Amino acid sequence: MPLDSYVTLGRSGLRVSPFCLGTMTFGEDWGWGSSPAEAETILAEYLDRGGNFLDTANIYTVGHSEKIIGDFFARQKGRRDRTVIATKFFGNLYRGDPNGGGAGRKAIVEQCEQSLRRLQTDYIDLYWMHNWDRTAPIEETMRAMDDLVSAGKVRYLGFSDAPAWKVAQAQVIAQFRGWTPLIAMQVEYSLLQRTVEGELTPMAQELGIGVMPWSPLKNGWLSGKYSRDNVRTVTSDRGSLVGLPGERDFQVIDALTAVAKEANASPAAVALAWVQSRPGVSSTIIGARRIDQLRANLAALELKLTEAQIAALDEASKPALNFPADINRDLSPSFAFAGATVDGQRTAVLPLLPENMVRY
Repeated sequence: MPLDSYVTLGRSGLRVSPFCLGTMTFGEDWGWGSSPAEAETILAEYLDRGGNFLDTANIYTVGHSEKIIGDFFARQKGRRDRTVIATKFFGNLYRGDPNGGGAGRKAIVEQCEQSLRRLQTDYIDLYWMHNWDRTAPIEETMRAMDDLVSAGKVRYLGFSDAPAWKVAQAQVIAQFRGWTPLIAMQVEYSLLQRTVEGELTPMAQELGIGVMPWSPLKNGWLSGKYSRDNVRTVTSDRGSLVGLPGERDFQVIDALTAVAKEANASPAAVALAWVQSRPGVSSTIIGARRIDQLRANLAALELKLTEAQIAALDEASKPALNFPADINRDLSPSFAFAGATVDGQRTAVLPLLPENMVRY
């Protein structure tokens, strides 16, 4: 599957690449990341290979990520309209200003105007709420976002890193009031982080929201550079921020390494191919600080895992989910269908059900 084999994002008419280029590493303002020149090289190659989907945020490298993207397209204006640019509000860039971030109307509108200036564009294709603001009524947030769409400054809306019940509440309110709905949801999702399968992914599928995984390589832990032998000595730009893998993580990494060897692919490619194949996933966010990292990640689009390989990875990384995920998956179908096959799923007859049931 090449980058220009586009997918529809959620229940919308927006078509995007199966891998979205994340730009949190654009700029060296946090002490690590790509220089503006390196970032533009990565961006140009992604676009030249057919990619059309960029993800940034106002807070990334303190606004520098947005500015790098804006400078790039300012010199290539014809490319901007063919590219889906997504950015986020929420992060506060002004110490001590209670309205500098968050999801209240004043904060949202001002953050949008600032992002538009840095991106040097008239509109944002997809505008994300970066995190859930517990202090802002969700009606206020959704109405402010809808107003930006009505004003032509934003095309589509999404949520990132919010609980399933809050996303569902926002979506239902928008539908009942005729406001712009959410079309996508960003979640951390990888072989080492699968708890979204309990509530978030099923909710998104039910409500027409496309799932976009971030950190599909779990901070580089699934990239192939970590092993039990080198875990204490390997260097990482963000090591002090994300920590190191533990024994449970290495059990998954071992299974990933074995599948990668069998598939004659890199562990990173296998991990990305696995997450992109998951139910509900529309487009996976990949990041790269160097051009070789981008190329290695894009190789995953050419990789097709076998059912046996997927099953091995599923088993090694099987998560413990919150109630009632397990009972709904394992018990409820048999409880309801008593041995019948429904939608291709064969169910069992529970022991409590007698062979010849009398219908009273």
